Amino acid sequence: MRRVIGIALGLSIAIGVLVTAFVWPSSEIAPRDVPIAVAGPPEAVAAVSEQLDEAVPDGFSIDAVSSEDEARSAIADRDVYGAIVLSPSGPPTVLTASAASPVVAQLLQGVATSMASESASGPAAGPVVEDAAPLPSDDARGAGFSAGALPMVFGGIAIGAAMSFVVAGVWRRVAGATMAAIGGGAMAVLVMQSWLGVLEGNWWANAGVYALILGATSFTLIGLNAALGHVGAALGAATMLLLGNPLSGVTSAPELLPSGWGTFGQLLPPGAGGTLLRSSAFFDGAGALQPVLVLSGWVVVGLLLAAVGARRGASPAASPAVPVGEATLAR
Repeated sequence: MRRVIGIALGLSIAIGVLVTAFVWPSSEIAPRDVPIAVAGPPEAVAAVSEQLDEAVPDGFSIDAVSSEDEARSAIADRDVYGAIVLSPSGPPTVLTASAASPVVAQLLQGVATSMASESASGPAAGPVVEDAAPLPSDDARGAGFSAGALPMVFGGIAIGAAMSFVVAGVWRRVAGATMAAIGGGAMAVLVMQSWLGVLEGNWWANAGVYALILGATSFTLIGLNAALGHVGAALGAATMLLLGNPLSGVTSAPELLPSGWGTFGQLLPPGAGGTLLRSSAFFDGAGALQPVLVLSGWVVVGLLLAAVGARRGASPAASPAVPVGEATLAR
């Protein structure tokens, strides 16, 4: 009976951890230093920055630019999530980027509309809104892209677990994971881009990105299993699922997650992978350097752990030498 009670308590705690991991980040979503550009004369930019800070304290990090073209370039380079372009003779223009984050695009539009209505009256007071980096028409709200986040995590975990528990030999596992990641990346993009139209951009680049995401997770699990055993693989899988997935920012944006956690999430494969896939699919690779380095780092760590485990397994335990004569007598 004690064992039954212990199992029940353990499962109850596990459920609580799962609920906390997935619900807490979503329940705390709010803008925190979201980078946006404001284009216009310095005095007007300062006034709008003050208005934004009053409307959403510490919600935005303002990048002052001199022109609309400069604001558009900042959006295309993924330096900002959107921009407010001030006009001396009319309402401001709000440039959003739903491909970077539909949630931030809606937030920026709402804040700009609220500010315009407070500073003027009548229908003409509303800003002109333009999506400077739109999502594909087949996934205008980004629901399909967001839904693709979980398969990235589960796919990498499944590959790592299958190779670790079914295939013998560390380097055979690595080879199998490489083939599965490449094939899985191709299949994922075949579904998301060729069939459903969720992704845009270069097909092969997107497939390579997805394969790198799967490889970063699966190699890490294989390495942990080789170096630390099944406990290491289980801890790695739990980290990717319970921390990496909810803190990835794929469904919102890293800057909308609780302070510090969004940044931490970008250091894990799911967060870096989501950011890299957005860059590849919608921004011609802009902003790809950091997530590429993060994912490559996880691949290298996984391979190093695999090498440690392979070397340990290849070194038999030392046994005392038995002289030939004694061995003959023993027979």
